[in-house]
Amino acid sequence: MSTIKVLVVDDSVVVRRLVTTALCSDPGIEVVGTASSGRLALDKISQLNPDLVTLDIEMPDMDGLETLKELRRRHPKLPVVMFSSLTERGAAITLDALTFGANDYVCKPAKVSSPDEAMASVRDQLIPKIKALTIGRSGPAAVSRPAAPSVPMLVRPRVAIPSRGAEPGGPVDVIAIGASTGGPDALASILAKLPADFPVPVVIVQHMPPLFTRLFAQRLNAASQVTVREARDGDLVEAGTVLIAPGDFHLSVKRDGLTVRAVTHQEGPENWVRPAVDVLFRSVAEAYGERALGVVLTGMGQDGIRGVEKMVEAGAQIVVQDEATSVVWGMPGVVAAAGLAHRILPMADVAPHVIGVANRTRPFAARAAAGVGR
Repeated sequence: MSTIKVLVVDDSVVVRRLVTTALCSDPGIEVVGTASSGRLALDKISQLNPDLVTLDIEMPDMDGLETLKELRRRHPKLPVVMFSSLTERGAAITLDALTFGANDYVCKPAKVSSPDEAMASVRDQLIPKIKALTIGRSGPAAVSRPAAPSVPMLVRPRVAIPSRGAEPGGPVDVIAIGASTGGPDALASILAKLPADFPVPVVIVQHMPPLFTRLFAQRLNAASQVTVREARDGDLVEAGTVLIAPGDFHLSVKRDGLTVRAVTHQEGPENWVRPAVDVLFRSVAEAYGERALGVVLTGMGQDGIRGVEKMVEAGAQIVVQDEATSVVWGMPGVVAAAGLAHRILPMADVAPHVIGVANRTRPFAARAAAGVGR
């Protein structure tokens, strides 16, 4: 099996050495070169033909965003992971980078007590992302994906997948969404299409650190007709409002009579992440039962499948994004492979399906706004 070839781009020699050493600890990854500037990186991409580029955001002369834009023009399918600082400015620029075509990001080590701890932080964050974005591909030219289906399918995009069976057809009182790698663009696409009078609430877990989720929610709110905000403990879960789990906090929902409220807490990580999709989905199953739609979007790993199991047991509907349009078909793929998805849809069809399901609820809008369950 050939190694994954990585080009490391950062203006700091210390960071270049740190990232290179961390990546070389994995026998499946080869650092084929480094670059201290964006211009040099663009030249080296053509020379070295890497499978993936790690790209610093703040560099003199040609910064990470400028480099990314030109890189995307020359190499539209080459996976790029941004290397960001965990600051408000770093978060804002990283979100810009995701909009301009970066596939994912990692945060530079902060508040670490030793070089070994910094090394472990980089290794644990970066290596899984590199493998998720490149495994099964043989270089940048092979990253292109097959065209998405023009019509929704009932399961079976590229691999044999067991069918869930009959799709529930009743009204729903909540849409619960889980996403990770590639999720910001997917969520922006969905929420931009929701009408201002969308009749049910939306609750979301997107794997992101603190600062990022607040800025992300603000950007989504500015681009959406519905109200989007970072969830606060005790928020009313109500129609036309989208609540996003805050970074480093789990989000769940809890019924209290005729109302449902958001609960944020810092219990231990699940699936090595906090917030976790499983936490949210389990609570949705308990609070809403069959009157819920769960949506699992592009993302690395398996977070969400246990929560989906609980939602399916309660009679809820489950939709996942298809492989062809996912940046990484990890989270949605494991749900589909387990036979738990009622539908597998290309990205373009997720929002219309969500709106269609919600429209079945319009006669019940008053009940949905009050958080009434089954």
